[in-house]
Amino acid sequence: MNRYLEKVLNETKSKNQHEPDFIQAVDELLRTIEPVVDEHPEFENIALLERMIEPERLITFRVPYVNDEGKTVVHRGYRVQYSSLIGPYKGGLRFHPSVNQSIIKFLGFEQIFKNALTGLPIGGGKGGSDFDPKGKSDNEIMRFCQSFMTELQRHIGADVDVPAGDIGVGAREIGYLFGQYKRIKDVYEGGVLTGKGLSYGGSLVRTEATGYGLIYFMTEMLNANGQCLKGKTVTISGSGNVAIYACQKAQEFGAKVVAMSDSNGCVYDQNGIDLDLMKQIKEVERARISEYAKRKEGVEYIPTKPGEDSPIWSIKTDIALPCATQNEISLASAKKLVENGVIAVGEGANMPCKEDATVYLLEKKVLVAPAKAANAGGVAISAVEMSQNSMRYYMTFEEVDQKLKNIMTNIFKSCQNAAEHYNLGNNYVAGANIAAFTKLAQAMKCQGIV
Repeated sequence: MNRYLEKVLNETKSKNQHEPDFIQAVDELLRTIEPVVDEHPEFENIALLERMIEPERLITFRVPYVNDEGKTVVHRGYRVQYSSLIGPYKGGLRFHPSVNQSIIKFLGFEQIFKNALTGLPIGGGKGGSDFDPKGKSDNEIMRFCQSFMTELQRHIGADVDVPAGDIGVGAREIGYLFGQYKRIKDVYEGGVLTGKGLSYGGSLVRTEATGYGLIYFMTEMLNANGQCLKGKTVTISGSGNVAIYACQKAQEFGAKVVAMSDSNGCVYDQNGIDLDLMKQIKEVERARISEYAKRKEGVEYIPTKPGEDSPIWSIKTDIALPCATQNEISLASAKKLVENGVIAVGEGANMPCKEDATVYLLEKKVLVAPAKAANAGGVAISAVEMSQNSMRYYMTFEEVDQKLKNIMTNIFKSCQNAAEHYNLGNNYVAGANIAAFTKLAQAMKCQGIV
């Protein structure tokens, strides 16, 4: 690592020493953009990296609500408005007990580069709360969302900051958030939130976009390396929105998805996942994935041991798609995947591989589709939703899906071209970082010291 990069990394670690997820994200980026920084010594004089790493604004606030027992509960809310270099802040809201400042900053930092890769005019942001929707009634979730939006509405707008969903924030939560925003502002501002229901300004394909986009990117990556999805065995961690629609599209492309998971364990169905049954259990009943094994013969349920990675990574597969959460694949799990003959890993979640796991996979010539490129389909269609809200015009499913395919194809080509330009072979992790960073660095130079 060159001197400037090393100085910036050390300063970042010193200033953010209690934020391991954020430091990991910065470290991973800096190590891959060295060829670009070597070519531009002027970056140091204008503190380009320091300004890119430091968020423009970080907002924290309390979120009180009254639960069904009449008890007042207080949670902490966050919004990091990371970068408005190429458009309004854009990024999801996550409601999960693990949410803290480190996770919100890491997600926001990743979002800057992901959004830049889409080619659309959107900046980067992220937000959320340590509130857990699991086990809560609809009324409790509504009251929490209304309290959360009562503060958040001060800081967002269609041309300022546009949140969307993430883990724990689906169509139900977006609806409650949007209703409270409209109530307070007394105006219909459709473009202030994305992931909305179709009945009040949402876009077709938005629900499917991240999962579909992951498979579109994987198809391009595999084709570029003489492979294809058809006939391949696939394992997908998670069973939420991204995992379900990645499974659907992978099956449409002729792959055999044999395993999916949740935080408690995974199911292994050697005959192929019954997606209709999985949707009923996870999307309708909001039940645990173990129910799948109870309702279908010949399915093995493997519980996750406390403190260990999901057992799904021990299942033999050609292609692994981590679609659950950050750092779910450790070095040990990466080694198991390689031992079992994996040829490609597609990151549907944000930063699902630990840094040493990514390095190991690349060393072993496994194709890695990095999150900031491979899971950009969701935010890309969010931007398309914003455009439709502005135009008061809505496209058909086929029109939006074609836009998604085109965007994901262009993202892959950007990663491929950057990797080839710097003689990095098929290292698309570095290619994605370089392509996004180059665009953002140009914008930052043009806009002066701000």
